[in-house]
Amino acid sequence: MKGVPSSVKLRRYSIGYRTLKTAIGAAAAIWIAQSIGLNSYASAAILTVLCIQPTKRKSVRAILSRIVATLIGLVFAVVFFEGISYNPGIFAIMILLFLPTLVSLRFQDGFVSSVVILLHIYSQKNFTFELLINELLLMLIGFGTAFIVNFYMPDISRKLKRYQVELETLYSKIFKEIANYLRNGDLEWGGKELTEAAAILGKGKALAYQDVENHLTRHENEYYSYFDMREEQFEIIERVLPKITAIPMVLSHSHIIADFMDELAENVHPGNTAKRYISKLEGVKEEFADLPLPHSHEMFKAMASLFQFIEEMEHYLEIKSKFKGMK
Repeated sequence: MKGVPSSVKLRRYSIGYRTLKTAIGAAAAIWIAQSIGLNSYASAAILTVLCIQPTKRKSVRAILSRIVATLIGLVFAVVFFEGISYNPGIFAIMILLFLPTLVSLRFQDGFVSSVVILLHIYSQKNFTFELLINELLLMLIGFGTAFIVNFYMPDISRKLKRYQVELETLYSKIFKEIANYLRNGDLEWGGKELTEAAAILGKGKALAYQDVENHLTRHENEYYSYFDMREEQFEIIERVLPKITAIPMVLSHSHIIADFMDELAENVHPGNTAKRYISKLEGVKEEFADLPLPHSHEMFKAMASLFQFIEEMEHYLEIKSKFKGMK
């Protein structure tokens, strides 16, 4: 493209579902308000746009906050406009008192929408019953349209499932690399799976939380619990890798643990079979204890590192044992 430096990359243009809902909601609010003959009918679109949120719960909280803030604003309008005067100075004083009031009551998110209504009253310079009904109907249409439009949320279960499968594949690869190092003592592995796993954990947990927020009555989500559990396990994986790579020599003892890690790598899944592997790990510990004592300082350090690794993997499995599992 002429005139655009080669180093500058244009972002891909796309229309998300939230953008689409905002456009539809705003147009619907204007059409309804105009159809029933309300004054300042275009303001219904502003109220709708302000309440379109990423999740259902956020949308409900936004609507409630704006309703309360606007009702408080109507009281301020009566006191300052009708009680004193309709002029810019009084409007400024009212805002100086109105905003801190909303902040103290934790309804500051509704400030902008309430100012829209206050400006209607100010422009009319006469707070009549008809004007009050007009503004209340604008609120009803604007907030109601936002609630209805925002009630649709795309299904994200497939994306969560994909993150789950990708994460388990990465954990399996990491365990195989650990087993390979315990057997051969050389590690050409670059560790990219660790970075990828950390990224998927962040995305998966954030998406699972969004799913929680999209259910008004449900406060738990099995995927959120799942990614939370995997995040705890990931901390252990990050902690044990330096201990493994610091082992000064390959021991015959290492092969016992390597076999266990290979088996564990083949069985990374959302079900809860941790107790079975904790039992197997106990067998590894017993077998480990029956082996001859170290005859050199270097061998002693290697065995100590292996034993620490076993203890950490037992903790890894205990975390999974507390998870109820997924279908």
